[in-house]
Amino acid sequence: MKVAVAENQKITIEERPQPTLAEYGDKGAIVKVLGCGLCGSDIVKFVHDGTPKVLGHEVVGEIVEIKNGIFSDFKKGDKVVLGHHVPCMKCDYCLNENYSMCRQFKETNIYPGGFSEYIYVSPLHLKNTVFKVPKNLDDMEISFMEPLACCIRAVERAEVQKGTTSLVIGLGSIGLLMGQAVKAFGGDVIGCDLIEERVALANNLNFDATIKFADNDETSVKIKEMTCGLGADIIFMTSGSDKALEFAIKSVRDGGTILVFSSIPVDNAGYTNNEIYYRELKILGSYSPAPKDLELAHKLLAKKKVVVKYLSTPYKLDELGEAIQDTQTNKTLKAYIKIEKD
Repeated sequence: MKVAVAENQKITIEERPQPTLAEYGDKGAIVKVLGCGLCGSDIVKFVHDGTPKVLGHEVVGEIVEIKNGIFSDFKKGDKVVLGHHVPCMKCDYCLNENYSMCRQFKETNIYPGGFSEYIYVSPLHLKNTVFKVPKNLDDMEISFMEPLACCIRAVERAEVQKGTTSLVIGLGSIGLLMGQAVKAFGGDVIGCDLIEERVALANNLNFDATIKFADNDETSVKIKEMTCGLGADIIFMTSGSDKALEFAIKSVRDGGTILVFSSIPVDNAGYTNNEIYYRELKILGSYSPAPKDLELAHKLLAKKKVVVKYLSTPYKLDELGEAIQDTQTNKTLKAYIKIEKD
């Protein structure tokens, strides 16, 4: 089978043996990958981790091998979408709802990775993170299940509810999902971005208001004007820019919440201690979803409560390097890698 191997900021297409259940104790399933979304975390690993690896985890595929009777919910030929990590639900991290810190969560994965023609899916995944593809969604649409689940996790941690106003800074694919997740939880949402086309997209995706970023002072003043002079109750930082930190501080209300949902390349960037202290700000991080978040994401997509059609651009497996470059340069909002077996 073909796999796309990332190493030292290059992509190489290699031939590897197709995985079989016999290699894994005749447990789990083999899935033929139909397509896989390109995540921002894939790009971070591509840029900063030089060791050879097969990236990709937003997988849609078809079960081609599974042991009969083990999982009555699935059978050979089922089209499925899946998540790639499974928390144990028993450790101190899970009991405190820090699921992505769970040791089992970090150790479980799909093999070799979504940018390949076939993957192995463990019994733990089949039980907790695998779902059938709804008939009313195409493959690219349902591939958003895992990233939407990440946003749902963030919205839950930020305690979004009816009556709260959130500001989403950065309207890439995650920002557009985050805003729709806020709406699904009953909150109001303002979207902000530097790129006019992305602001227009947010307007078409049920955001309550949008604003094109000019500079920290001018734009934060406008945010205050839009929120009765107070500032946003909750800020979602989906932009990976250290310059957005100051904007977030200026745009959040006293006593408000800033949720960080992006990594930035500057290690020493951070929030001013006295701003947090005197204004009683809450700073949170959110990283990856639990099975319940995947389940809710699956339902919201199936019911068209979150709209993702036309957000992705398709690429072939041997175009993965181009897809990464196009995403980095904002030529593409979201890349979806279609796996077409010869």
